Amino acid sequence: MSDAFQAASIKFPILIVDDNRLQRSVLEANLKAAGYDVVAAENGKEALEIFRKGHYPILMTDWIMPEMSGLELCRAIRAEEPARYTYIIILTSLDSKNDIIAGLEAGADEYLIKPAHQAELQARLKTAHRILELEDARNKYIEEIKSLSLIDPPTGTFNRCYMDERLLQEIKRAYRYERSLALILVGINHFEETVTEFGHFSGDTLLKHTAECLSESTRKDVDWIARYGEGAFMAVLPETDTAGAMIVAKRLRLRIATMVVKMYDKELRITASFGVAGFTASQQKPGFTSEIFLDKVDRCLSEAMNSGEDTIKGVKIG
Repeated sequence: MSDAFQAASIKFPILIVDDNRLQRSVLEANLKAAGYDVVAAENGKEALEIFRKGHYPILMTDWIMPEMSGLELCRAIRAEEPARYTYIIILTSLDSKNDIIAGLEAGADEYLIKPAHQAELQARLKTAHRILELEDARNKYIEEIKSLSLIDPPTGTFNRCYMDERLLQEIKRAYRYERSLALILVGINHFEETVTEFGHFSGDTLLKHTAECLSESTRKDVDWIARYGEGAFMAVLPETDTAGAMIVAKRLRLRIATMVVKMYDKELRITASFGVAGFTASQQKPGFTSEIFLDKVDRCLSEAMNSGEDTIKGVKIG
């Protein structure tokens, strides 16, 4: 076996299953010599228990075994639907087309006639390696697409769709542990007028600078920011009551007021109004919804904007 293949194969531990001790030992020795981390089981039932406790990208299993056959093991693993794909190779002394088809239909990816020739074994494992790498690349691509679908492009913050979904989870968590949760709705003053005068690029610039300020001024990995509307952001503050959120809002107001954004030959100063709402959950008082929460904080922001620039209005719920 080449050094390149040995180095690549170490990435993938193999679970092997065979009730024949001699054949199992020989296969295990060959795979370990090739650089694999190998875990061995003597029947399908034992292998399934091992499989559920860890991740084995490659599984090589005998067909005919006591307690649980190789086909039954294949079906059980495919029914598990693990987060990562497992490449399954059936080892069998049966070589009829019907038997091979039965193995593939049970969920196997490949088969080998026992005793497996070393060169053929290596070829099958190289194929498994390629398939697993493709599967890994596909999963990473899906995660990237999913992540992008939750982000607001101009600002890099979460979008409204993500906010609606996660806010519901935050409320449920607050009730589960009877903790506080607060919202700060930040509205950029004169946002529409600025866009009308300087164009949409100016709006994106104001939004980006405001988003950066909000992210830098809140707790990393605890609080989170989402784009709420045309010129508004929502700061979600877990483990924070209304009084604490009011303090954060005052700090944000000062930080935003010091920002200067250059737009062509002019310098724009940003100001913002703030709506604050918070509650402390109690399992004795269920029924609070995200719709009620958003309505409360939205009303506070409207009141603040009607009262004049740099105003903060808050409400304690419950």
